[in-house]
Amino acid sequence: MGYNQAVSLKIGVQIVEIIEKAPAKINLGLDVVGKRADGYHELEMVMTSVDLADHLTFTPLPQPQIQLESNLAFLPTDRKNHVYQAAELLMKKAGITTGVHIYIDKHIPVAAGLAGGSSDCAAALRGLNRLWQLGYSNEELAALGAEIGSDVPYCLYGNTAFVTGRGETVTPLPAFGPCWIILVKPRMGVSTGSVFKELNLATIPHPPVRDLERAVIAQDYAAILAAMGNSLEAVTIPRHPIIQKIKDRMMRYGADAALMSGSGPTVFALCKQHSRAQRVYNGLKGFCDEVHLVPALMTRD
Repeated sequence: MGYNQAVSLKIGVQIVEIIEKAPAKINLGLDVVGKRADGYHELEMVMTSVDLADHLTFTPLPQPQIQLESNLAFLPTDRKNHVYQAAELLMKKAGITTGVHIYIDKHIPVAAGLAGGSSDCAAALRGLNRLWQLGYSNEELAALGAEIGSDVPYCLYGNTAFVTGRGETVTPLPAFGPCWIILVKPRMGVSTGSVFKELNLATIPHPPVRDLERAVIAQDYAAILAAMGNSLEAVTIPRHPIIQKIKDRMMRYGADAALMSGSGPTVFALCKQHSRAQRVYNGLKGFCDEVHLVPALMTRD
Protein backbone atom coordinates (compact mmCIF):
# COMPACT_ATOMS: atom_id res chain seq x y z
CA MET A 1 0.00 0.00 0.00
CA GLY A 2 1.49 3.35 -1.06
CA TYR A 3 1.79 6.58 0.89
CA ASN A 4 -1.84 7.61 1.25
CA GLN A 5 -3.57 4.81 -0.62
CA ALA A 6 -6.79 3.75 1.08
CA VAL A 7 -8.22 0.25 0.94
CA SER A 8 -12.00 0.50 0.68
CA LEU A 9 -14.48 -2.32 1.25
CA LYS A 10 -17.89 -1.66 -0.30
CA ILE A 11 -21.20 -3.47 -0.25
CA GLY A 12 -23.18 -2.06 -3.15
CA VAL A 13 -22.56 1.69 -3.06
CA GLN A 14 -22.05 1.80 0.71
CA ILE A 15 -18.51 1.94 2.10
CA VAL A 16 -18.28 -0.42 5.07
CA GLU A 17 -14.55 -0.13 5.82
CA ILE A 18 -11.52 1.97 4.86
CA ILE A 19 -7.88 1.39 5.80
CA GLU A 20 -5.38 4.26 5.66
CA LYS A 21 -1.59 4.12 5.96
CA ALA A 22 0.07 6.73 8.20
CA PRO A 23 3.86 6.83 7.58
CA ALA A 24 6.48 8.26 9.93
CA LYS A 25 8.61 11.23 8.89
CA ILE A 26 12.17 12.32 9.50
CA ASN A 27 13.67 15.80 9.35
CA LEU A 28 16.64 15.92 7.00
CA GLY A 29 16.95 19.53 8.09
CA LEU A 30 15.30 21.65 10.78
CA ASP A 31 16.10 25.28 11.53
CA VAL A 32 14.30 27.55 13.99
CA VAL A 33 14.66 30.96 12.36
CA GLY A 34 12.61 33.16 14.71
CA LYS A 35 9.68 33.65 17.05
CA ARG A 36 6.30 34.62 15.62
CA ALA A 37 3.81 37.14 16.95
CA ASP A 38 1.34 34.29 17.60
CA GLY A 39 3.80 32.63 20.00
CA TYR A 40 4.86 29.86 17.63
CA HIS A 41 8.37 29.56 16.22
CA GLU A 42 9.15 30.19 12.56
CA LEU A 43 10.63 27.04 11.05
CA GLU A 44 12.42 25.95 7.90
CA MET A 45 12.46 22.17 7.41
CA VAL A 46 13.06 19.50 4.82
CA MET A 47 10.99 16.45 5.71
CA THR A 48 10.63 13.06 4.09
CA SER A 49 8.44 10.01 4.69
CA VAL A 50 9.87 6.62 5.65
CA ASP A 51 8.34 3.19 5.30
CA LEU A 52 7.46 2.73 8.96
CA ALA A 53 3.74 3.26 9.39
CA ASP A 54 0.64 3.00 11.51
CA HIS A 55 -2.58 1.75 9.89
CA LEU A 56 -6.02 3.15 10.67
CA THR A 57 -9.25 1.26 9.98
CA PHE A 58 -12.51 3.22 9.71
CA THR A 59 -15.92 1.57 10.11
CA PRO A 60 -19.17 3.59 9.94
CA LEU A 61 -21.56 3.63 12.90
CA PRO A 62 -25.26 4.54 12.67
CA GLN A 63 -25.20 6.61 15.87
CA PRO A 64 -23.36 9.99 16.04
CA GLN A 65 -20.38 8.97 18.13
CA ILE A 66 -16.62 8.48 17.79
CA GLN A 67 -15.19 5.19 19.03
CA LEU A 68 -11.40 4.93 19.16
CA GLU A 69 -9.39 1.76 19.80
CA SER A 70 -5.72 0.85 19.50
CA ASN A 71 -3.33 -2.05 19.89
CA LEU A 72 -1.45 0.10 22.45
CA ALA A 73 -3.21 0.11 25.82
CA PHE A 74 -1.64 3.42 26.92
CA LEU A 75 -2.71 5.39 23.83
CA PRO A 76 -5.49 7.91 24.65
CA THR A 77 -8.82 7.08 23.03
CA ASP A 78 -10.58 10.35 23.84
CA ARG A 79 -10.16 14.03 22.90
CA LYS A 80 -6.49 13.89 23.91
CA ASN A 81 -5.88 11.89 20.73
CA HIS A 82 -5.43 13.89 17.51
CA VAL A 83 -7.38 11.25 15.58
CA TYR A 84 -10.41 11.84 17.81
CA GLN A 85 -10.00 15.61 17.31
CA ALA A 86 -9.85 15.16 13.52
CA ALA A 87 -13.06 13.11 13.51
CA GLU A 88 -14.83 15.60 15.76
CA LEU A 89 -13.70 18.55 13.61
CA LEU A 90 -14.86 16.94 10.36
CA MET A 91 -18.20 15.88 11.87
CA LYS A 92 -18.86 19.44 12.98
CA LYS A 93 -17.70 21.08 9.74
CA ALA A 94 -19.62 18.73 7.44
CA GLY A 95 -22.70 18.29 9.63
CA ILE A 96 -22.25 14.51 9.86
CA THR A 97 -25.06 12.87 11.85
CA THR A 98 -23.64 9.32 11.87
CA GLY A 99 -20.52 8.07 13.65
CA VAL A 100 -17.34 6.10 13.15
CA HIS A 101 -15.25 3.40 14.82
CA ILE A 102 -11.51 3.92 14.28
CA TYR A 103 -8.89 1.31 15.07
CA ILE A 104 -5.26 2.52 15.23
CA ASP A 105 -2.66 -0.19 14.65
CA LYS A 106 0.44 1.56 16.05
CA HIS A 107 3.96 0.79 14.85
CA ILE A 108 5.53 4.28 14.95
CA PRO A 109 7.12 4.94 18.38
CA VAL A 110 5.22 7.46 20.52
CA ALA A 111 6.72 10.85 21.55
CA ALA A 112 9.66 10.06 19.29
CA GLY A 113 10.07 13.00 16.88
CA LEU A 114 8.62 10.94 14.01
CA ALA A 115 5.20 12.68 13.80
CA GLY A 116 3.29 9.49 14.54
CA GLY A 117 0.36 11.34 16.12
CA SER A 118 0.28 13.94 13.35
CA SER A 119 0.45 11.28 10.64
CA ASP A 120 -2.42 9.38 12.31
CA CYS A 121 -4.39 12.65 12.37
CA ALA A 122 -3.71 13.23 8.67
CA ALA A 123 -4.73 9.65 7.88
CA ALA A 124 -7.96 10.22 9.84
CA LEU A 125 -8.76 13.32 7.80
CA ARG A 126 -8.08 11.46 4.53
CA GLY A 127 -9.94 8.33 5.60
CA LEU A 128 -13.04 10.11 6.93
CA ASN A 129 -13.11 12.34 3.85
CA ARG A 130 -13.47 9.12 1.82
CA LEU A 131 -15.73 7.28 4.26
CA TRP A 132 -18.22 10.13 4.44
CA GLN A 133 -17.66 11.06 0.76
CA LEU A 134 -17.12 14.73 1.62
CA GLY A 135 -15.01 15.64 -1.41
CA TYR A 136 -12.61 17.97 0.42
CA SER A 137 -9.32 18.70 -1.33
CA ASN A 138 -5.94 18.03 0.29
CA GLU A 139 -5.58 21.81 0.68
CA GLU A 140 -8.85 21.99 2.63
CA LEU A 141 -7.89 19.01 4.78
CA ALA A 142 -4.44 20.51 5.44
CA ALA A 143 -6.04 23.76 6.63
CA LEU A 144 -8.21 21.77 9.04
CA GLY A 145 -5.22 19.72 10.15
CA ALA A 146 -3.25 22.88 10.98
CA GLU A 147 -5.87 23.61 13.66
CA ILE A 148 -4.88 20.37 15.40
CA GLY A 149 -1.10 20.08 15.00
CA SER A 150 1.79 21.80 13.23
CA ASP A 151 3.04 18.65 11.44
CA VAL A 152 -0.41 17.59 10.20
CA PRO A 153 -0.37 19.65 6.95
CA TYR A 154 2.92 18.03 5.89
CA CYS A 155 1.59 14.59 6.79
CA LEU A 156 -1.43 15.17 4.53
CA TYR A 157 0.93 15.39 1.55
CA GLY A 158 3.87 13.30 2.75
CA ASN A 159 6.81 12.32 0.55
CA THR A 160 9.60 14.92 0.54
CA ALA A 161 8.78 18.59 1.12
CA PHE A 162 10.16 21.96 2.16
CA VAL A 163 8.07 23.11 5.12
CA THR A 164 7.95 26.65 6.53
CA GLY A 165 5.92 28.82 8.91
CA ARG A 166 4.98 26.78 11.97
CA GLY A 167 4.50 23.85 9.61
CA GLU A 168 1.46 24.99 7.62
CA THR A 169 3.28 25.89 4.37
CA VAL A 170 4.27 22.76 2.46
CA THR A 171 6.16 22.86 -0.85
CA PRO A 172 6.65 19.45 -2.52
CA LEU A 173 10.19 18.43 -3.48
CA PRO A 174 11.52 15.59 -5.64
CA ALA A 175 11.55 12.22 -3.92
CA PHE A 176 14.44 11.56 -1.55
CA GLY A 177 16.14 8.25 -2.23
CA PRO A 178 16.63 5.48 -2.97
CA CYS A 179 18.21 5.27 0.45
CA TRP A 180 18.15 3.07 3.55
CA ILE A 181 17.23 4.57 6.91
CA ILE A 182 17.97 3.18 10.36
CA LEU A 183 15.70 4.56 13.10
CA VAL A 184 16.74 4.22 16.74
CA LYS A 185 14.38 5.28 19.54
CA PRO A 186 15.78 5.41 23.10
CA ARG A 187 13.38 4.46 25.88
CA MET A 188 12.44 7.98 27.00
CA GLY A 189 9.97 10.30 25.29
CA VAL A 190 10.51 14.00 24.62
CA SER A 191 7.96 16.81 24.93
CA THR A 192 8.22 19.06 21.88
CA GLY A 193 6.74 22.00 23.79
CA SER A 194 9.34 21.80 26.54
CA VAL A 195 12.17 21.74 23.97
CA PHE A 196 10.90 24.88 22.25
CA LYS A 197 10.54 26.65 25.60
CA GLU A 198 14.27 26.18 26.25
CA LEU A 199 15.43 27.40 22.83
CA ASN A 200 17.85 30.32 22.70
CA LEU A 201 17.73 31.54 19.11
CA ALA A 202 21.01 33.43 19.54
CA THR A 203 23.05 30.38 20.52
CA ILE A 204 21.53 27.40 18.70
CA PRO A 205 23.11 26.26 15.41
CA HIS A 206 21.26 27.20 12.23
CA PRO A 207 21.78 24.52 9.56
CA PRO A 208 21.66 25.62 5.90
CA VAL A 209 18.17 24.29 5.17
CA ARG A 210 17.86 26.34 1.94
CA ASP A 211 21.04 24.66 0.69
CA LEU A 212 19.53 21.33 1.68
CA GLU A 213 16.39 22.14 -0.31
CA ARG A 214 18.51 22.90 -3.39
CA ALA A 215 20.50 19.69 -2.90
CA VAL A 216 17.29 17.62 -2.78
CA ILE A 217 16.05 19.33 -5.96
CA ALA A 218 19.40 18.57 -7.63
CA GLN A 219 19.30 14.97 -6.29
CA ASP A 220 22.86 15.53 -5.03
CA TYR A 221 23.33 13.01 -2.21
CA ALA A 222 26.71 14.33 -1.09
CA ALA A 223 25.36 17.89 -0.89
CA ILE A 224 22.34 16.63 1.05
CA LEU A 225 24.62 15.02 3.63
CA ALA A 226 26.70 18.20 3.90
CA ALA A 227 23.66 20.44 4.54
CA MET A 228 21.79 18.25 7.05
CA GLY A 229 21.29 19.56 10.58
CA ASN A 230 18.78 20.08 13.38
CA SER A 231 18.66 23.19 15.60
CA LEU A 232 16.75 21.30 18.30
CA GLU A 233 19.68 18.99 19.02
CA ALA A 234 21.18 21.90 21.00
CA VAL A 235 18.41 21.48 23.60
CA THR A 236 17.59 17.76 23.51
CA ILE A 237 21.09 16.25 23.43
CA PRO A 238 22.31 17.95 26.66
CA ARG A 239 19.12 16.67 28.34
CA HIS A 240 19.60 13.15 26.96
CA PRO A 241 23.27 12.41 26.15
CA ILE A 242 22.35 8.94 24.86
CA ILE A 243 21.23 10.65 21.64
CA GLN A 244 24.82 11.71 20.90
CA LYS A 245 26.03 8.23 21.82
CA ILE A 246 23.62 6.73 19.29
CA LYS A 247 24.78 9.19 16.60
CA ASP A 248 28.42 8.38 17.29
CA ARG A 249 27.76 4.64 17.22
CA MET A 250 25.92 4.94 13.89
CA MET A 251 28.85 6.77 12.32
CA ARG A 252 31.33 4.22 13.70
CA TYR A 253 29.39 1.44 12.02
CA GLY A 254 29.52 3.22 8.65
CA ALA A 255 26.46 5.48 8.36
CA ASP A 256 26.64 8.21 5.72
CA ALA A 257 24.99 10.62 8.19
CA ALA A 258 23.27 10.52 11.59
CA LEU A 259 20.84 13.10 12.94
CA MET A 260 18.09 13.51 15.53
CA SER A 261 14.59 13.75 14.04
CA GLY A 262 12.31 16.58 15.16
CA SER A 263 12.59 17.32 18.87
CA GLY A 264 13.85 13.77 19.43
CA PRO A 265 14.68 11.45 20.89
CA THR A 266 14.72 9.24 17.75
CA VAL A 267 17.98 9.29 15.82
CA PHE A 268 18.19 8.23 12.18
CA ALA A 269 21.09 7.17 10.00
CA LEU A 270 21.26 7.30 6.20
CA CYS A 271 23.01 4.67 4.09
CA LYS A 272 23.07 4.36 0.32
CA GLN A 273 24.17 0.73 0.49
CA HIS A 274 21.93 -1.89 2.04
CA SER A 275 24.91 -3.92 3.30
CA ARG A 276 26.19 -0.91 5.23
CA ALA A 277 22.69 -0.13 6.53
CA GLN A 278 22.44 -3.70 7.78
CA ARG A 279 25.74 -3.29 9.60
CA VAL A 280 24.53 -0.11 11.30
CA TYR A 281 21.24 -1.81 12.19
CA ASN A 282 23.05 -4.82 13.68
CA GLY A 283 25.38 -2.53 15.63
CA LEU A 284 22.47 -0.68 17.25
CA LYS A 285 20.09 -3.61 17.73
CA GLY A 286 21.56 -4.61 21.09
CA PHE A 287 22.15 -1.00 22.16
CA CYS A 288 18.46 0.09 22.09
CA ASP A 289 15.19 -1.84 22.07
CA GLU A 290 13.47 0.03 19.23
CA VAL A 291 15.59 -0.19 16.08
CA HIS A 292 14.10 -0.19 12.56
CA LEU A 293 15.69 -0.56 9.12
CA VAL A 294 13.41 0.88 6.44
CA PRO A 295 13.64 2.45 2.97
CA ALA A 296 12.70 6.03 2.20
CA LEU A 297 9.08 6.16 1.00
CA MET A 298 9.50 7.56 -2.48
CA THR A 299 6.00 7.44 -3.95
CA ARG A 300 2.38 7.75 -2.91
CA ASP A 301 1.13 5.26 -5.51
